[in-house]
Amino acid sequence: MEVGDTILCTVDRIVGTTVFVKIEGTSIEGSIVMSEIAPGRIRNIRDYVVPKKKIVCKVLRISEAGNIDLSLRRVSQKEKKEVIEKTEQEKSYTNILKSILGTEAEKVLAEITKENDLPSFLEEAKSNPEKLEKIMGKENSKKILDVLKTQKKKKTIIKKEIHLTTTKPNGITLIKKILEIFKGIKVKYLAAGKYSLELESEDIKIADKKIKEMTDAAEKEAKKSGVEFSVK
Repeated sequence: MEVGDTILCTVDRIVGTTVFVKIEGTSIEGSIVMSEIAPGRIRNIRDYVVPKKKIVCKVLRISEAGNIDLSLRRVSQKEKKEVIEKTEQEKSYTNILKSILGTEAEKVLAEITKENDLPSFLEEAKSNPEKLEKIMGKENSKKILDVLKTQKKKKTIIKKEIHLTTTKPNGITLIKKILEIFKGIKVKYLAAGKYSLELESEDIKIADKKIKEMTDAAEKEAKKSGVEFSVK
């Protein structure tokens, strides 16, 4: 765990204006002061957090004594979604291991998670099974990979909104040229100068990177053409 990490936590208790949480998968405790719960004035802290509620937090500080300061308000919707999806994937993979390995599953999980997180390790094993075979043998490794190959990955839709405006007489032609940059992305007209971008992908990070690269390219083209450009 490092400063800047986003992690899943369970609210343990609320003492005055401080929220104490248990970090998922560990016995480690973290704390959130009221100013890090939500932006603006908070009238009732229990409108945001209650005991046993699962929340995604960002690590702000780790003291030499091991105290962990967390923030709830600094977690973006994208980060929250990524952590929740990864947690669900870990649970799914853990259940697969337990169903095939039985009582040996805990030992294997401990071996895998010494240096890797479970989803990354098993995703890599699909194309490079040697490490998996070394830990659990060829027969069990094949059984697990066969199950993984039948699983359908959940697709995510990344959405952005862009604004394109110009007073130039050939404005429509200029805007069309800019929109042509977004190949492979669904572009929809919303209103005067407003367009939505949608990209469906199994990997949220790759999709987000692709849209960012294209919006950066579109912004450069717009600047060169004298078209006002902005993105939400």
